[in-house]
Amino acid sequence: MNVSGERLDSEWVRGWCEQTSAELAVLMSSFLKTHGFPPGENAVILATDESHRATDELVDLTPIPSDLTTLYWVVSEVSLPDIEHGYFVHPASTVAEHFREYGSVQIDDEPPAIVFASDGGGHLFAVAGSGQVWKSTTASWFDDFAVVAASIQEFLEQIGRRVVGQD
Repeated sequence: MNVSGERLDSEWVRGWCEQTSAELAVLMSSFLKTHGFPPGENAVILATDESHRATDELVDLTPIPSDLTTLYWVVSEVSLPDIEHGYFVHPASTVAEHFREYGSVQIDDEPPAIVFASDGGGHLFAVAGSGQVWKSTTASWFDDFAVVAASIQEFLEQIGRRVVGQD
């Protein structure tokens, strides 16, 4: 687990990507038999030159937490529609579009937070300057948010546990 105050390590993120992708492959191989319908497109998509440019543009647009920059330097996006209600880490280009349209999210006494992910029910995940990850209590940019993880690393660890059915 990432101790509060420690920055997200890109090597850790790469390892998370590899492990989660391997666990997804196992899960998806038996998904149809287990659930009676085919899975959606579940994938951890690694960063590309194009996604790096989008990350640079996002950094130029708004001061984003450094851990989010680290995440986007390794991961372009995460799409897990078949894990619980779904988990989606949006591409940096989408985060920038949403920021232009909706701005940042103000949460309690935190510095402005950036929405970077959502679930299949429309709830939003935002990361604040403190590094904490917050989830909207409704499917809205403007309602209350509650802390769900102390860091992006903890957020990814939670998703990883859900992929293997441990949460």
